[in-house]
Amino acid sequence: MSTTRLTGLTAPSDTRSLIETAVTRFLDEVPALQQLKLVAGLELRGRGDVQMYRVEVPGPKVTKDIAADAKVRIEIPRSHFNALATKGRVKDWREAFAKGDAKATGIDQVMKLIVQVVDRQDERSRTRRATHR
Repeated sequence: MSTTRLTGLTAPSDTRSLIETAVTRFLDEVPALQQLKLVAGLELRGRGDVQMYRVEVPGPKVTKDIAADAKVRIEIPRSHFNALATKGRVKDWREAFAKGDAKATGIDQVMKLIVQVVDRQDERSRTRRATHR
């Protein structure tokens, strides 16, 4: 009896490292958020199932668990998340939220703070690019 390996399925450790990569890349682009203490819930929707993760920053510390203490919840299809985690920039994340591919809910003050900080960083980087031309 031969054993076949199922490729395309990701182990929880692979997903955790993918989430850590996504958070690290995002925080590298928006350094002002690096010191923010926050617990977020991440729901990755796949074909017929939903994986729930608790993401704590700074860190990031990722656990496969329901984030009952989350200040922000993010819902995103697994396929979109995979692409954004490995190649996405802040602009791509913003576009995913604008199109409705990703949804965020949570405490208004926290969400407004994150949006403000991202907007300011975006403005700084645009100004920096304009002055270097």
